Amino acid sequence: MQPITILGIESSCDDTSASVIQDGFLLSNVIASQDVHRLYGGVVPELASRAHQQNIIPVVDTAIKTAGISKKDISAIAFTRGPGLLGSLLVGTSFSKGFALANNIPLVEVNHLQGHILSHFIQQKEKENILPKFPFLSLLVSGGHTQIIIVRDYFDMEIIGQTIDDAAGEAFDKCAKVLGLGYPGGPIVDKLAADGNPLKFKFPKPQVGELDFSFSGLKTSFLYFLRDNLKTNPNFISENLNDLAASLQYTIIEILADKIKIAAKNTDIKEITIGGGVAANSGLRTKMEELGKKNNWKVHIPERKFTTDNAAMIAITGYFKYLRKEFASQSIAPKARLEF
Repeated sequence: MQPITILGIESSCDDTSASVIQDGFLLSNVIASQDVHRLYGGVVPELASRAHQQNIIPVVDTAIKTAGISKKDISAIAFTRGPGLLGSLLVGTSFSKGFALANNIPLVEVNHLQGHILSHFIQQKEKENILPKFPFLSLLVSGGHTQIIIVRDYFDMEIIGQTIDDAAGEAFDKCAKVLGLGYPGGPIVDKLAADGNPLKFKFPKPQVGELDFSFSGLKTSFLYFLRDNLKTNPNFISENLNDLAASLQYTIIEILADKIKIAAKNTDIKEITIGGGVAANSGLRTKMEELGKKNNWKVHIPERKFTTDNAAMIAITGYFKYLRKEFASQSIAPKARLEF
């Protein structure tokens, strides 16, 4: 029986990625990042789409060669339809359409958020692959999204809580910017927090719906806190940088932890996954491990390479769609906003 080989394409933001997955096992996962955005303190959509145009062919070529296959071995091409930056999505969508036509293979559309959730099903040879069992709860935390989802099957997902304003990743980045740190701010805050006291400064936790999140108030509170302290001590930030990073990180993680505890109790689900860029945060990873031991949960924490935007998560989602014969037509268009 011929193996099912999926080429995945991810281009939702500023990373161009291609991956090959065969029968659920990862053969390659290539990512080209765009450093140009650091100069502007955030992603510039026009620059991102131009960089995708330059990167996509060499990235795909490298992914196929690294996988040790040829184009004729590919069963289907899966691509990120959305959500994301429209110009960036257009590059990946257009390439995928052309590749599918040229090689006479099916086209599979993938929801970027579902990709993050299903990244836990990526299997790797010569590694212990412990996969989540349905139903499970997914805490999806990134720069653009913060959600709690009940996952009953590969494509049976229900959002039971989400942010009413800003995402957790955005709070990390915006507060890091106020501290004068670089972009992206989340990893820098994480690194500084390792040498700080998380209980040094106290920031408010918002009171919103039982399973919903809010981070805009935290950002405002953090800004005003710095402003007031800088009035009396111009060196306040530099003298307290590690403690500020640790206290900020602690607050965000506690907000996330409080909600996932309520969700687990309400649903009586003890299998928990985390995903998205913020799932790379060492504080959150440690907290989830602690919660798992304390509450007898089975917690699935992804390798860091599968937390940020990558095509392996698109390819594995495409693989499950291929098994269901859920193919897209050549008339399909990308969508900047896309729900489950």
